[in-house]
Amino acid sequence: MQILIVEDDIQTANYLIKGLTEEGHNVSHESQGNIGLFMALENHYDIIIMDRMLPKLDGLSIIKTIRAAENQTPIII
Repeated sequence: MQILIVEDDIQTANYLIKGLTEEGHNVSHESQGNIGLFMALENHYDIIIMDRMLPKLDGLSIIKTIRAAENQTPIII
């Protein structure tokens, strides 16, 4: 499974990355909202894990933009 994590807290991100990769998933991570949005729109992910409070662009704005682009990837906030 291809997973994108958009999370600026490095400790939380590392915890998620470690657990998900140990389960055999391919995980991409970004800490800045604007780059996370770019990654979500330009690549295929099976699921996105999104923080709400991010530098550069907040998580809810990212989700609105993803949905406006008709991208229906499931998102966990």
